[in-house]
Amino acid sequence: MNFEAVIGLEIHVQMKTKSKMFSSAPVAFSRDPNTNIAPLDMAFPGTMPVVNKQAVINAIRVANALHMTIDHTLYFDRKNYFYSDLPKGFQITQQARPIGKNGYVLVDTPAGKKKIGIERIHMEEDTCKQEHYMDYTLMDYNRAGTPLVEIVSMPDMSNGSEARQYAEAIRNIVLYSGTSDGKMEEGSLRCDTNISIRPIGQKEFGTKVEIKNINSFKNVELAIDYEIKRQAELLLSGQSVRQETRRFDEGSGKTVLMRVKTDAVDYKYFCEPNITPIKLSDKFVEDAIATCPELYDSKLERYLAAGLLPVDAEIILTDPDMAAFFEAGMGDVKNAKDLANFLIVEINAYLNKHAMKIKELPLKPAYLSEIVLMQETGGLSHKQCVSILDKVISDGISPKEAKEELHIEAQVSDTSTIMAFVTDVLNANPQSIADYKAGKDRALGFLVGQVMKASHGKVNAAEVSRCLKEELDKR
Repeated sequence: MNFEAVIGLEIHVQMKTKSKMFSSAPVAFSRDPNTNIAPLDMAFPGTMPVVNKQAVINAIRVANALHMTIDHTLYFDRKNYFYSDLPKGFQITQQARPIGKNGYVLVDTPAGKKKIGIERIHMEEDTCKQEHYMDYTLMDYNRAGTPLVEIVSMPDMSNGSEARQYAEAIRNIVLYSGTSDGKMEEGSLRCDTNISIRPIGQKEFGTKVEIKNINSFKNVELAIDYEIKRQAELLLSGQSVRQETRRFDEGSGKTVLMRVKTDAVDYKYFCEPNITPIKLSDKFVEDAIATCPELYDSKLERYLAAGLLPVDAEIILTDPDMAAFFEAGMGDVKNAKDLANFLIVEINAYLNKHAMKIKELPLKPAYLSEIVLMQETGGLSHKQCVSILDKVISDGISPKEAKEELHIEAQVSDTSTIMAFVTDVLNANPQSIADYKAGKDRALGFLVGQVMKASHGKVNAAEVSRCLKEELDKR
């Protein structure tokens, strides 16, 4: 029997705001426990929630990027449950009237683009962080009240690859809209998956299994593909799939049981009485969208139009700071691809070696563009430009000063000068000529190296290769 998977994702995104969703307490990481709190966060009597304006703007921007219908009236609800992660005994959320509905993203499949529907996006507050020990649990309420948006997909995904692409698309939107830093490993983007399988052709869904808090995009794919296989093996052996909550164990590559679900929890939702409905003007919504920073897909399209390969553009766009560095110098070079190559190879190598972020790099984007231009129009080789780059970074001087201190001169591109070296090298290496004629491509590389050696690296390698080919064809 063949099965098909039905997969939906719920993604919680912590928003980058200065204060919390309903209180004035600051939102900040790596602070001492229980220091970023206000009376409202601890449910002190008489405290009242106030909606964070920037959180609303962020949610509108994300909803628009997801092609959603945006509700121009904000309604909030209470989600009641008695657990210690929120002192109030309830969470303020948007159950009945989410800020955005009916959106989609596109993912790549072997059959082409596939539309993954998105049911809703709603705002709510985060819970506290719990640290569990053998016989007690500590509560850190710094996170309690942090603004969240929850993005709930339709059950439109069929495998781990589609789910991974979907999650990455969400991450790119919240990252480039300035809504969140999108770091799964730090918990600012958390992903829960719902997976069931059914015989191909069956309309009814199978029993749903939830996998909680997956911490990387790779693990989203691995966890789903394992779970599909696990459920199929159960059904083929005559067993049934239980409704469970599981987690993904990265070490074993398997999902592990956390708890068995029986009945759905009744949260007894009702309208939040301390926040009256808030009417958003058309201008407020339009301004939130108009002031949204340029999104990932738009940047990717521009980079490809500028001549970058898709893989190179995606590497640069992985980090918004690197994208900003690239764009700062993009208009000053003849070929954006040359600038991208320096960023992806030399700059990334330096950053990795020194465990540094690009914002900490002691190099101005204009200086990197100047070095690229030395290669493009100044007659310098890539190797020479790399030496200049290293000098600029280490000494904090300009490329021109570095070039002078290193006594680097432009390579000779004069054909008559190069041909003199080419003739001498060919006369001294008849076997290499024979190898080239026999179709051994490495012979040309050897001859280029001999010319560069004879000229002490002062001639243009590209011109050497051209002259060698021309002369070899005559012999």
